[in-house]
Amino acid sequence: MGYARAVETVAASGAHPGADSPAASPGSLLRFITCGSVDDGKSTLIGRILHEAGAIPSDTLAALERDSRRFGTNGGALDFALLVDGLAAEREQGITIDVAHRYFATPRRAFIVADTPGHEQYTRNMATGASGADLAIILVDAGKGLLDQTRRHSIIVALAGVRHVVVAINKMDLIGFDEARFRAIEADYRAAARGLGFASLVFIPVSAREGDNVAAPSPRMPWYRGPALLDWLERIEIRPVTVEAGFALPVQYVNRPDAGFRGFAGTIVAGRARPGDPVLALPSGRRGTIARIVTFDGDRAEAGTGEAVTLTLAEEIDIARGDVIVAAAAPEANGIRVADRLVVRLLVTAERAIRPGERFQLQLGTAMAHATIVTIDQRTDVATLVHGPAEALAMNDLGTVTLRLDRPLALAPFRTLRDLGSLILIDRLTNATAAMGTVTEARMAEDAAGAQATGRLAVLLRAALSPAGTARLAGAGLVALLVLGLTGAPLAAGLAGLGDLVLRPLAERVNRALWARHAARRDAAVPELSDGGGI
Repeated sequence: MGYARAVETVAASGAHPGADSPAASPGSLLRFITCGSVDDGKSTLIGRILHEAGAIPSDTLAALERDSRRFGTNGGALDFALLVDGLAAEREQGITIDVAHRYFATPRRAFIVADTPGHEQYTRNMATGASGADLAIILVDAGKGLLDQTRRHSIIVALAGVRHVVVAINKMDLIGFDEARFRAIEADYRAAARGLGFASLVFIPVSAREGDNVAAPSPRMPWYRGPALLDWLERIEIRPVTVEAGFALPVQYVNRPDAGFRGFAGTIVAGRARPGDPVLALPSGRRGTIARIVTFDGDRAEAGTGEAVTLTLAEEIDIARGDVIVAAAAPEANGIRVADRLVVRLLVTAERAIRPGERFQLQLGTAMAHATIVTIDQRTDVATLVHGPAEALAMNDLGTVTLRLDRPLALAPFRTLRDLGSLILIDRLTNATAAMGTVTEARMAEDAAGAQATGRLAVLLRAALSPAGTARLAGAGLVALLVLGLTGAPLAAGLAGLGDLVLRPLAERVNRALWARHAARRDAAVPELSDGGGI
């Protein structure tokens, strides 16, 4: 039985994992986040875990007792949420705003936990916390069940590449520890998470405030025979994602301390390298041979995935920051290719909506380029997880867009190589992060033109069925009816409606072109991106 299926079986049956369950190696590090909707008890759960793990020093515990009397929501009892909600605004409002990280350890394992906000306004902070996590604890209020923000956070967790999820159904004490309610929420979440690609999914009923099933099994829920939350976190094995196929090193820095040395520094994201290996520099395609693998501790005979090294080449070829050095024998291993047209799954983090035609700075790995949104292909309704057409993506929206880059980059789909498949879009004027996303498809402009030609009918049909398309057709029909009523001539009415349908978009396009020309003059002061480090 596979690991993922074994975990599903454990969760469904309530059986405690036995000796055959995957176990973490002693001293290993687990990075996890807590997420979910507002007031589901995320901060309280982390505080309770820290308390049960004995990770709260006596002076901090004394301060918590004082703060609980002043800011707490438990009638003077310890309010564990105050351990991680440290900002004054968080304590005054009783909410989490920023991401708070805490380190603690048990005899079995070390942990770094990120407490993320549940308010929709701060979704981008939650996404930031998810980007570095190995596992996510998604909290659900047993009284409220699944909410839109629960679903949104689940999608973001999947988008960020987190594959191990614990659904902690919290506040079981407020519903009398009802098993039927727990099973109903479990079934609802399984249906909502179908297709998100989680490798393991475990459901644990807890009361963060009272401590039930947090560090030890609760006698008040004898119907649940699964692991306590902390016990599961100590046991689960998160295998590091190491890509052994091919070789890829995104160049972060061109190291040239003097005329006698020129090396390309970066972290290997796939495969292994040895002196003498033939390599390619992408996107240029220039060939070279590895001469040395230099590290702080001296030259190495071999280096592999996850190691930070500096490569020197036997040949003098032009390589700059943002280029990717790959094995010449398998340059397209892990889906790596050179592309300037991307299909990207995006989470919008900007306060203003993004629309087709807008330009951003794109950062993908160590590379940067200018990116233009060509089309918004679809928007995901977080309530139903149904994809539909959209003219814009507003803050916290999830959708799929097509991007056009001003220069080709070496990249890969996120599913095959996350280091070369994740990106952010940056506002060119404010430098604020406008969106974050993952690459699903990549191709060159010539391939894109062919795909666009073959799919033109589908694009036109989708445009006609979009809200703007139906409104445009309705407007043209209204003009035709008006002319028909005034003249009584069907031919004139048809021509008037057709003219409105054709000329109105043309006038709008001319208007946008004039404004785009004005914006181009305004943005002339923004310098084009360039990377140094060449010969």
